[in-house]
Amino acid sequence: MLLDLLLPRRCVVCAAPGPQLCASCSDALPRLTGPLCARCGAPTAWPVARCRECSGRRLGFASARAAVAYDDAVRKLVSGWKERGLRRLAEPAAALAAAVIRPPPVVAVTFVPPDSGRRRRRGEHPAEALASRLGAAWGVPVELLLVRSGHAPKQRGLSQRDRRRNVRGAFAPARRSPASVALVDDVYTTGATVSAAASALRRGGARRVVAVTFARAVR
Repeated sequence: MLLDLLLPRRCVVCAAPGPQLCASCSDALPRLTGPLCARCGAPTAWPVARCRECSGRRLGFASARAAVAYDDAVRKLVSGWKERGLRRLAEPAAALAAAVIRPPPVVAVTFVPPDSGRRRRRGEHPAEALASRLGAAWGVPVELLLVRSGHAPKQRGLSQRDRRRNVRGAFAPARRSPASVALVDDVYTTGATVSAAASALRRGGARRVVAVTFARAVR
């Protein structure tokens, strides 16, 4: 392509010429393969039903799983995908998520909807792109089940308490939800966003919501 000749592609992690995520950097991304907390998916020393991070919290989802830990390399990948509009990164991200995360027993896949202003700036919505590819890999239909019910400021830089307050009431059911749903987002930081979105799905009729993200912050 002419654009590739004028602006040669480089790996977003190591800057080597070639694919936007080179094979070496892809192989080095920190997979979250266990042991994990059964509820929130945090890495643990041994399998537990609830870990210190989620114990005592009211969570809208039944469980959460992520493909990789949100380290510096993954942060560069996600930033390139979300902020720089590098849409080709959706393919390796989804392939990695499909390889690491076991297909959940659900009848539909949906995604955390974007703020309309951010969607206009970015063009593609990473959570929707990831959901589309995971739904195809799992053989599960992808459905629009949530809408934004208002504008929420960015979560970045907020405390866990402020994040929960920031997204309270931010989502509403778009229509009646199936009984079991996989809710997809790009990054799980504190779980506030996916918990609020999962609660909206349950108000819409879902009985079980499983959160699935590409990356997860590890404390």
